[in-house]
Amino acid sequence: MGLFSKKEKKETLDQGLNKTKESFFSKLSRSILGKSTVDDTVLDSLEETLITSDVGVNTTLKIIDKLQERIKRDKYISTRELSSILRAEIATLLRKHEGKFPADFDAPLPHKPYVVLVVGVNGVGKTTTIAKLAYQYKQAGRKVMLGAADTFRAAAVEQLQLWADRVGVPIVQQGMNADPASVAYDTLQSALAKDIDVVLIDTAGRLHNKVGLMNELGKIRKVMQKLMPDAPHEVLLVLDASTGQNAIEQARQFTDATDVNALALTKLDGTAKGGVIIGISDEFQVPVRYIGLGEKMTDLQVFDADAFVDSLFDPVSGQTDK
Repeated sequence: MGLFSKKEKKETLDQGLNKTKESFFSKLSRSILGKSTVDDTVLDSLEETLITSDVGVNTTLKIIDKLQERIKRDKYISTRELSSILRAEIATLLRKHEGKFPADFDAPLPHKPYVVLVVGVNGVGKTTTIAKLAYQYKQAGRKVMLGAADTFRAAAVEQLQLWADRVGVPIVQQGMNADPASVAYDTLQSALAKDIDVVLIDTAGRLHNKVGLMNELGKIRKVMQKLMPDAPHEVLLVLDASTGQNAIEQARQFTDATDVNALALTKLDGTAKGGVIIGISDEFQVPVRYIGLGEKMTDLQVFDADAFVDSLFDPVSGQTDK
């Protein structure tokens, strides 16, 4: 059972995806206007709709190929059927990685402490995502500790300290210019000594060259593994969904540089670019772990592929999938 009812989570998700739904369904409606069956013209228009909805070229072509296979097999697809077929194809893409992580904040943890290394550029909502994770894990009855290993900026350490105080969780920090790996080591050592359940470690929020990034994160991983051989359990890349294709480029750089195994997409409530979730997860074969749907601490949700697809294809008032 999650912290909040399914109804509350669904309402937050529906509201957070409103702009994406409005944009997607208006484009989808235009792509099938005046058509009763799905033909090459409709597929061309649909391809443009998906690409301009930030699904990404590679993933869009994969979806179009599936539709073409369906048409070849069934000989006939009505435009009325198109939404349900799209819904099924997108859900299939997003479900590929389900089951790799705890299903909710109060679900059993596979490791103790459960160590999350958080990466991403400045401005994407990395620090507030860490704060929201800490809050929700704490609300679920977990003992949480933060590690301030983004020592490149003094403000980063100060911001994380402020959030730790607000949420009421301990933090390990050594100030600006400290060795990030040393901070991570001390954080995990303290967590082990204090029987902490969840460790959230912030890292430098800058896109320096990939070799530098790889070396820094590799060193952090290496020193933590002296204490806990399988740490970190999540390398969580935080991306700003509102940046669309720029988020995809950031994902490319970070996945090239380190072993990212989970994604958090923030600021979905303020953008029509929610389709980027589909493209990023598919192209990089990394599961979306969390989505940010607002400013409240409870507006960060563990990603549920089926709920996301249901919400995306449940048109807002005045829209229709026919």
